Amino acid sequence: MKDIAIYIHIPFCISKCYYCDFTSFPNMKDKLDEYIDYLLKELTLYKERIIDFNIKTIFIGGGTPSYIPGEHIYKILNYIYKNFNTSKLEEITIEANPGTLNKEKVSIYSSLGINRVSMGVQTLDNSLLKAIGRCHKVEDFYNSYYLLRKKDIKNINVDLMFGLPNQNLKDVINSLKEAINLGVEHISYYSLILEEGTLINKWYEEGSITLPSEDEERKMYHEAIEFLKSNGYNHYEISNFAKEGYECLHNLFYWKVKPYLGVGLSSHSNLAGKRFWNSSSFNIYYEKLKEGEFPVEGEEQIFKEIEMGEYCILGLRLIEGINKNEFRNRFNIDIENIYKDVINKHIKNGLIYENKGFIKLTNKGLDLSNLVEVDFLP
Repeated sequence: MKDIAIYIHIPFCISKCYYCDFTSFPNMKDKLDEYIDYLLKELTLYKERIIDFNIKTIFIGGGTPSYIPGEHIYKILNYIYKNFNTSKLEEITIEANPGTLNKEKVSIYSSLGINRVSMGVQTLDNSLLKAIGRCHKVEDFYNSYYLLRKKDIKNINVDLMFGLPNQNLKDVINSLKEAINLGVEHISYYSLILEEGTLINKWYEEGSITLPSEDEERKMYHEAIEFLKSNGYNHYEISNFAKEGYECLHNLFYWKVKPYLGVGLSSHSNLAGKRFWNSSSFNIYYEKLKEGEFPVEGEEQIFKEIEMGEYCILGLRLIEGINKNEFRNRFNIDIENIYKDVINKHIKNGLIYENKGFIKLTNKGLDLSNLVEVDFLP
């Protein structure tokens, strides 16, 4: 049986952060019961399609899944346990925002086998949290963290951001230091991206906020890498760091181009040689499921050339790089037969290098990975 990862999208949250362009809806709890019912209808439609798969990981993301009552998370996972093959299940992650957890929710999570919690912390500076529209304060994070530990959650990730308005290197290192001192197992460390349609992008274009310069932002990235590595965190993906054995198994399904199924509003899937995605409209999502149809908005065939390109692009995101033997075993051809000119070009430019059968980004390549990735597109 093949392995598969399941992603479940919960599109509800307390408020929209100033930088967020995800499919999420604040203060819409009145839609919650109906949404969960339709989510289960969608899962029912997939029973036959993934009957021959072992579910290895489940990731409940959003939005803010911890915003909704624990009984709804129970309903979803209990349905999956009863109807799908979960005998090989290794990791269940739920995203949580500080301040949205309580004893009851965490007890339910623990009883359901949720063994990884990913917390959207972003920064441990209250003034910076306010500047990006986060609805929690630093003390909320500490309260939530200790609550999880008391309920024996042994795998906690924190998301931290850099390149924020008026943020400096000292702010970044202080947040990292606090997370390390607490002993979190995993740190995701992302640069602020200005997305069209967000408030923070609007303010930047108007000149009403100031962001760190490109040089400052790059310094925040590279100094953080060294700081985390020196404190026992393995830099295993461009933006992710983990203690030994705590790499995110679910995300590795994405980065290694393995099958995954997304259910819920706007979720994406990669299954049976196709990539497809759901509608981001509640009405369309519900109407299709009422008719017994998959709520898919679009799909594309993943031809071999596309799959090889994606395998290389996502493989380069991993610090270990592209495994040349794995490429050969998967595609029955040597990587040089397809990408020799691309590889030579970027070795010459100092963006990638080869080492013991792996093709990897250099430090310079980490900063300019987009220039490398685009050349692997078919």
